[in-house]
Amino acid sequence: MALTNTNLDGILPLIAKGKVRDIYKVDDETLLFVATDRISAYDVIMENGIPEKGKILTKLSEFWFDFLKESIPNHLLLEESTDEALFAKLPKELQQPKYKSQLSGRALLVRKLKLIPLEVIVRGYITGSAWKEYKKSHTVHTLSIEEDLQESEPFKTAIFTPSTKAEQGEHDENISPEQAEKIVGKELCDKVAKAAIELYTKAKDFAKERGIIIADTKFEFGLDDKDNLVLVDEVLTPDSSRFWNAANYKIGESQDSYDKQFLRDWLTSNDLAYKDGVSMTEDIVINSRAKYIEAYEALTGKKWE
Repeated sequence: MALTNTNLDGILPLIAKGKVRDIYKVDDETLLFVATDRISAYDVIMENGIPEKGKILTKLSEFWFDFLKESIPNHLLLEESTDEALFAKLPKELQQPKYKSQLSGRALLVRKLKLIPLEVIVRGYITGSAWKEYKKSHTVHTLSIEEDLQESEPFKTAIFTPSTKAEQGEHDENISPEQAEKIVGKELCDKVAKAAIELYTKAKDFAKERGIIIADTKFEFGLDDKDNLVLVDEVLTPDSSRFWNAANYKIGESQDSYDKQFLRDWLTSNDLAYKDGVSMTEDIVINSRAKYIEAYEALTGKKWE
């Protein structure tokens, strides 16, 4: 059974509801992120969800936060990612079964930070919207690309291609680094771009050893009270990244993905892209869930149970 909505009956106030995460206020400095089983594509949330998707995303994010912790601080508050440690920090009322069933395995206790209002996208390979733009104008996010590339080919070096951070129900908009500078300032934009490319490169090299190519990914960052850069939200999951099977990788064509491309292709072929009120068929749900699990197991080396 998929959990598509949470309801804590006001024990903690719900302060934001994203495409996947419900965010609750614990106190003035602490938030509770709950990853539901909602799934979105083309910025539209499907009517039904993918069972355990939120748990898979949570465990995969925890894996990457730990992997990258020597490179950048993150917003996690608990050193031990267990339900016991989590519920010890929450109001006792939430230990009732009806709340535990909503939070167990899919909730993170995090620091409240000043969010940087950018989707920090790093592309290592040309695909998706970048490929479409490149074919028309030899640019990506208006950046001139001198290389003569085929579809799915790697860039010589990974590139920073930001987008706006849209509210729920609105669409992210691809922007140039110069436009991003106008939003957050050149110094912070340069800092974010440098950090994101370094994190992507470290993760990409690791994933390749596990048989997965990370074609591109989206990071989000915040600032602490000393203006230090902090990695937040989810990290290097099938929702925020494009994962390819390295064994089947071929330049010059689109790739089989572990990410939401499976769902996107189904929506496109059925003329359902960008339309509200869409329910996935059972086979799309089953196959999508299998892809999430496959990515988790390949990257972490752990069996999903």
